[in-house]
Amino acid sequence: MPELPEVETSVRVLKTFEGKVLENISILNPKLRWKVDTKKISSIENLLIENIFRRAKCIVMQFKNSFHVLHLGMTGTLRIQDAGNNRTEKHDHLIFHFHDKCFVFNDTRKFGYFKILNIEEYKNFDCKLGPEPLSKNFNAKYLEDQTTKSSAAIKNLIMDQKVVVGVGNIYANEALFTAKIHPLTKGSQLSHDERKQLVAAIKTVLTKAIALGGTTLKDFYTPEGNKGYFKIKLKVYGKAGAPCPNCNEIISKIIVGQRASFFCSSCQKIS
Repeated sequence: MPELPEVETSVRVLKTFEGKVLENISILNPKLRWKVDTKKISSIENLLIENIFRRAKCIVMQFKNSFHVLHLGMTGTLRIQDAGNNRTEKHDHLIFHFHDKCFVFNDTRKFGYFKILNIEEYKNFDCKLGPEPLSKNFNAKYLEDQTTKSSAAIKNLIMDQKVVVGVGNIYANEALFTAKIHPLTKGSQLSHDERKQLVAAIKTVLTKAIALGGTTLKDFYTPEGNKGYFKIKLKVYGKAGAPCPNCNEIISKIIVGQRASFFCSSCQKIS
């Protein structure tokens, strides 16, 4: 599933469309997670893109009076091609047309979505989300405020989009391992130093993943058609039964919040 680093990688490629005019959008299949509003899309004509950025795991295209929000879902990818290229592939759903290029949204499992929001609707969408993990607003003091009274497992807390956005399962596992914190540790049990270490680990892991174009386990490719290479840097995710890279203890696997969790029982002890 595309997580923050994969979405950020896609956004950085799409930045080339900033300042260009979106001529129109073709709908090949409106049946995504939520049905695409075909009436809104059909009225789009020659809109100038002012900014393209990531919010949580969404790609956001900002126009003068609206925001286009695209979520890649579990298997979504984007593909850039020349405007004159009429190539389509199975599971292509939307095509964003510009003068010389277009980009295509493809999603095998159709868990992604595309919404057009006015300014007020976007503000309502944004205010329900936690801070960006790579921002200054996500720090040890903030994490302490969010977790000090919580009996929830810390892995669930850092994957809660209301607490902090974009820390998906792969990177939650890796960050907890880096910070030497067991995924089942209750938020209230963390010390100040552990919260500080966890914030630093989340930032470090995500930054490294972005630098390597994200993680391609099965479905993710950048809009340029490249794979993400952070997979080769994974230390615990997907490595149940393998030796811990720090102490050679066997990596364990449990289910936390209905998601697979990988950890070293020697390096990551419950507080």
